[in-house]
Amino acid sequence: MEQGIAKTVMLAGSVLVVPVLAFITSFLFWPGVLLKAYNWYMRRKLGLVVHYSHSGSYRFCYSSRGTPGGATPSVLLLHGFSATKDMWLPVIKYLPRNQHVVCVDMPGHEGTSRTCAEDYSIQGQVGRIHQFVQSIGLDKRSFHLVGTSMGGNVAGVYAACYPAHLSSVTLMCPAGLVYPTDTEFISRLRELEKNPQEESIPLIPSTHQEMEDMLRLCCYVPLNLPRQVLRGLLDNRIPNNGFYREVFMEIVGEKSRHSLQEKLHLITVPLQVIWGKKDQVLDVSGAAVLQAALPNCQVALLDECGHSVALERPRKAANLIMDFLSVQEVSSEDAKKLS
Repeated sequence: MEQGIAKTVMLAGSVLVVPVLAFITSFLFWPGVLLKAYNWYMRRKLGLVVHYSHSGSYRFCYSSRGTPGGATPSVLLLHGFSATKDMWLPVIKYLPRNQHVVCVDMPGHEGTSRTCAEDYSIQGQVGRIHQFVQSIGLDKRSFHLVGTSMGGNVAGVYAACYPAHLSSVTLMCPAGLVYPTDTEFISRLRELEKNPQEESIPLIPSTHQEMEDMLRLCCYVPLNLPRQVLRGLLDNRIPNNGFYREVFMEIVGEKSRHSLQEKLHLITVPLQVIWGKKDQVLDVSGAAVLQAALPNCQVALLDECGHSVALERPRKAANLIMDFLSVQEVSSEDAKKLS
């Protein structure tokens, strides 16, 4: 009897040891794989399911939760340069469970088709996002569009081009404006423009030190990530650095650099602006540019927050978006009563 119990305990111990060893091995030797597994786990925990849709031969990868037609409009989230749909996981954690959300990989990023430079210009990305919206039938009802950084530029231009599809839009630290105050990052871009062969682009790290520098640039509050986590982030990015460089040169080029600024006069849907006061990538003075062009927009400036609002202040961002949607729904109902 005692022998049987001993064997059972040993077997149970062995079963526990295997996943622990697998975790330690992955953390030490393949941290990038472990980070992807973590994102898979978080998507599952938050009820997000990954799907694919097509427009002709072009493939979009996206995750979603819930169904359209609830008390508030569906929310489509557009990530920033070199990120993926999973960058929104911290925000989605604080959105109501019944809120219909869709996060798409932007053109060429992660699971979405990688084609040519034309698709990576801001106007090209707007065209592809429009195809995505149609491919999943999101345009059957007005939806709320959220974009950050490069995705904010795309979201703003989308709002100018396809206002009939939108109920409202949220721009987080959007690119594409003429900023009254330059950040050090923007100054570096001007240098890059003079010397396009310059190898080092702050948002495209290829070494451990450059990875740390990028995180310090994008986040006001230091993340203090373990070295292996930094290595995992870098391992997942390096194979895509050639693509990132192609996209980057396209969105900072003459055709795309001020895309949002040039389309501001065409934005007619209700607009919300969220910006970190300590943004070192795109200066917070851009919020004043948007407010001057669109006086009715709602502006929230976040203390002790940098460029990565979704990572640094996810709960605040989620609450601001839901409060804005609620106000828009009340305004819409009041307008219906008056008519």
